[in-house]
Amino acid sequence: MTSTRQERAAERAVTLNLLKNLTLREIRSQYKRTALGRIWSLINPLAQIAIFSLVFGFLFQIPAPVGTNSGLEIFPVWIGIGVITWGFVSGAISAGMGSLVDNAGLLTKVYFPRSVLVTSTILSSAFTYATELLVLVAVVVSVGGPQVLLYVLLLVPLLALTVCFVLGIALLLSVASVYFRDLRHLWGIFTQVWMYGSGVMFPVALVRQAEERIATEQGLSIPLVTIFEANPAERFLSAYRNVLYDFQVPPLDTWITIILWAAIALVGGMLVFRRLARDIVEEI
Repeated sequence: MTSTRQERAAERAVTLNLLKNLTLREIRSQYKRTALGRIWSLINPLAQIAIFSLVFGFLFQIPAPVGTNSGLEIFPVWIGIGVITWGFVSGAISAGMGSLVDNAGLLTKVYFPRSVLVTSTILSSAFTYATELLVLVAVVVSVGGPQVLLYVLLLVPLLALTVCFVLGIALLLSVASVYFRDLRHLWGIFTQVWMYGSGVMFPVALVRQAEERIATEQGLSIPLVTIFEANPAERFLSAYRNVLYDFQVPPLDTWITIILWAAIALVGGMLVFRRLARDIVEEI
């Protein structure tokens, strides 16, 4: 029995070491041989923020919500939090989804826990997202004052829950895409719809106005706000905005919701992955 425990401990140590090395490899290869290197991880979201601010803030004149405690009313900051967070959620899931198929050669040569490939991809994306969050904090401090620093530590559990949510979905989709290769293309289409339903570019106040307008003009009672807030991505974005834009602790119902979504996604993803990952070498 002692030898069995030692073998399991040694196996876990090897797996963790492999996970660390693969994560570092992913981080180093993200911007390898580019002139600006990791600066691109900031340039890309900044470009998106500028475009969305111009289109939705200037052309469509969507008003920036007023920060609850911060008093901020700056649309680029508000939308920037959404753009960067959504970029991590969608980008990490897409990258993790393709990690098995993209590493088919490695899978057919060496045996190791298959989930390590997906996990390392998500962790490398989380590292990039964490650096972007630090830049966001610096920006918010410069425009809203140092009060936000009182809430910055809340980003740690938020990031951990977001990683669990993203990892769970990526595990499920990565193994499913081995058996159904069209899934990656379908996911690209779904992601576009999901983005617009996640409140990246407009606040829940606009959804509430639309719900009230439909009730007044059409006489229909459609719970648009309830449907909108049932979206897990919207709840995660809302929590980050509570911290970085409102300077407040996210409400208890938001914490409960994102904890449940993270747990459901991670447990569900792990169960499906363990069931289907046994025969992926033959399918690849």
